[in-house]
Amino acid sequence: MMNNINNDFTAIYYYLHPENQVNISHQSVRILQFIQKEEGATVQDVAKTLQISPNTASEHIKKLERNGWVTKNRLKDDQRIVNINLTEEGLKIVKVNTELDSEKLSKVWATLTSEQKIEIESAFHILSEAAKHVYNH
Repeated sequence: MMNNINNDFTAIYYYLHPENQVNISHQSVRILQFIQKEEGATVQDVAKTLQISPNTASEHIKKLERNGWVTKNRLKDDQRIVNINLTEEGLKIVKVNTELDSEKLSKVWATLTSEQKIEIESAFHILSEAAKHVYNH
C-alpha cells in the first residue's frame, strides 16, 4: 500500500508540478517551506529541524535574505532571538517549488466527478492532518 501511495504521489507531482523559473537548491526550498509552515522560525529552529549546524543554517538564511526571499527581525522582548519571515517574493518562490500548478490541477479537476473531488479532498485532508500530528515540529 505504501508503495502505491508513493507511486501515485510522485506521478501527481511529475505531471502537475509548475515549471521552475528560479535556480534554487533543494536545501533552500526546504528552509523556505519550514519558515512558511512554522510561525516564529529562528535560525536555531531551522538548524535543528533540517539537522544542519547553526552556522550552515545561518549562511543559507543570509543567502535567502540577499535574494529578497526572507527578512530577519529581532524580538523586542529579547534581542538575542531573531525570527525569520518570508517576503512576498519568498512566498512565491516556495509556492512554485512545493505546490502543484494551479492551471494544470484545474484542468485535471474539471475531468472528475463531484464524488471523486470530495473523496480526493477528504483523503488529502486526512493524510495532511495525520502528518501534522505525527511530525509536528
